[in-house]
Amino acid sequence: MTLQNDLLLRAARGEKTERTPVWLMRQAGRILAEYRAVREKAGSFIGLATTPELAAEVTLQPVDILGVDAAIIFSDILVIPEAMGLPYEMIEKRGPLFPNPVQTEADVHKLKIADAETDLGYVLEAIRITKRELNGRVPLIGFAGAPWTIFAYMIEGSGSKTFSKAKRMLYTNPELSHTLLRKITDSTIHYLHGQIRAGADLVQVFDSWAGILSPEQYRIFSLPYLRQICDAIQEVPKTIFAKDAWFARAEIAQLDCNTVGLDWTMDPVESRKLVGPNKTLQGNLDPCVLYADFQTIERETKKMLEAFGPHRHIANLGHGVYPDTDPDKVRCFVETVKNHAN
Repeated sequence: MTLQNDLLLRAARGEKTERTPVWLMRQAGRILAEYRAVREKAGSFIGLATTPELAAEVTLQPVDILGVDAAIIFSDILVIPEAMGLPYEMIEKRGPLFPNPVQTEADVHKLKIADAETDLGYVLEAIRITKRELNGRVPLIGFAGAPWTIFAYMIEGSGSKTFSKAKRMLYTNPELSHTLLRKITDSTIHYLHGQIRAGADLVQVFDSWAGILSPEQYRIFSLPYLRQICDAIQEVPKTIFAKDAWFARAEIAQLDCNTVGLDWTMDPVESRKLVGPNKTLQGNLDPCVLYADFQTIERETKKMLEAFGPHRHIANLGHGVYPDTDPDKVRCFVETVKNHAN
């Protein structure tokens, strides 16, 4: 099926675009009353993520309501550990919790390499439904968490400011750490291939906890696994978003990915120098700008677009949109990008 709006894919591939494409991380979520209504129907976050029809419904909402140039499948990065045999719960206002985090060698050996079709079929079905309903209007983004970020949750057992248990494992048992990271990587590659077969037009890998590693540890425990994923996925464009990994931009640029995501602490001009001319940059408005008045949002968005320039840029926030953001403010951001002439 020919896409009516393929701006995102053309920008990712470095082709000329009439304007800068725009979408938002966490665009399907609590900012929308329509999402909250579906979430209530599902009974829980996990209930929503594991019910393909409902996951597809909330994936489509931002396309219809906010006018973004892409849909991103509604799911969670932590479906991978669950598929490997480590279930999690989502605690309201606290985030994810693993009742039995990985602690020993035996725990690691018990985990399996996830199979996309059998273990994560509900996500693939949500992608198939979404593709059908989108009917070629905009591309659909698939995604997964980076192996280091998934590892951090599996060892820590929950979110954390320091992830000291996860980092302790890197220092005290590097060999076991690599064994687990390899299993996560293999599972992730199977999963992303499954998403692409189901219809994902582009995939993004989120390294949400990249910034808590030192540059040296990042080179040892994250980059090789990101490289493996990028090398394995050749069918669609790939985006790597490593939050707070300002120190690794040049190395991420060496990966076989099309787009490098930037958070709001990374200057677009400096990032372009580090990344070079042959990659697309994505980002990077501070999500807190969307709390400001419309005039400020418009001004800051235009400033961002000017800094990135008209080519090889996908407009986005520097992280996910915060749940208490007014949808009209989000719409203002989206419209400002769409009205900005290249």
